[in-house]
Amino acid sequence: MQADLLQEARRQVEICNACRYCEGYCSVFPAVHRQRAFSDGDLTQLANLCHNCRGCYYACQYTAPHEFALNLPKALAEVRRDSWESLAWPNGLARAFHRNGLMIAAATVVGFAIIFWLARTWGEAGGSGFYAVLSHTAMVAIFTPAFLLPLASLAVSLNRYWRATGGGAIRLADIIDALKSVGTMKNLASGHGDGCNFEDEDRFSQARRYAHQMVLGGFLLCFASTASGTVLHYGFDMPAPYPLWSLPKMFGLPGGVLMTAGALWMVWLKLRADRDLGDPSAWSGDMAFTLLLGFVGASGLALYWLGGTPAMPALLALHLGSVLSFFLLTPYAKMAHGFYRMTALVEEAQHQRATEADNALK
Repeated sequence: MQADLLQEARRQVEICNACRYCEGYCSVFPAVHRQRAFSDGDLTQLANLCHNCRGCYYACQYTAPHEFALNLPKALAEVRRDSWESLAWPNGLARAFHRNGLMIAAATVVGFAIIFWLARTWGEAGGSGFYAVLSHTAMVAIFTPAFLLPLASLAVSLNRYWRATGGGAIRLADIIDALKSVGTMKNLASGHGDGCNFEDEDRFSQARRYAHQMVLGGFLLCFASTASGTVLHYGFDMPAPYPLWSLPKMFGLPGGVLMTAGALWMVWLKLRADRDLGDPSAWSGDMAFTLLLGFVGASGLALYWLGGTPAMPALLALHLGSVLSFFLLTPYAKMAHGFYRMTALVEEAQHQRATEADNALK
């Protein structure tokens, strides 16, 4: 990791630890206040606990033009991005995406879409609906490794993170606590519950929290749609296409709407936000993957509404290209932050449990 980024983050965190005005703002500050000195691993953990809500910046009396010139959201964002790049496997791919995300995302979607379009000419698929364009066997052969390989990459990266930050033995209670924080987006509500200052400067807003919840809920519903379709196909010999009142459609349609609307809302908020309070070098990658999420949802919805028209093969190629790009880019793009942040929250739950145990013995 870059030593200069870590050193600047260490300077700012040490000042925050002496001040303690922002105690209770989010999970970062209780973690800061437990310690007196901060290793590189400690700073990596703090950076991944930070949700960049920016409330601490607007509350801080030591921001520029004060000589301390604190900008903790930016310092932690830079360490956070650097940690994803350093810990990603294979190395180098995350760095490339963060700096050229829009170009890479567009190129992969278009490239894969062209391949799927050309696949129509390689032989008869022999099915109905979408399978008349690309057979079920071909889809499984393409998307199974595209799903498993990113999971393997993330597993390696998160193992590196756990070792770098000194995580201990994981308990189920720690995972449950972390899931509660993720499900409620607790740290996007801030310690006082009024929301964060991401897009409205010193005015509190729940908008970013709700947008994230929409994307997360939509993604989980789309995953449930795919899972239920798999069960129907293999368990009950009921291949697609499915009617409107089937589980795949009842999960998938609202999931696509939520994911599309939530992603567009997040893009709008990012455009309104002050880039100097984040990591400007990662802006292209962050924006690209958020747009990709929205395009996956929107192309899926378009495919449903126009699935019976001559536009279906082209729409299918675009949708499959975007889904394949989404899977393959996940370990190196904005989506990876969810996995790192979940891991950081599990580790924070461990530290809180250990602190409570120590206090009980005193």
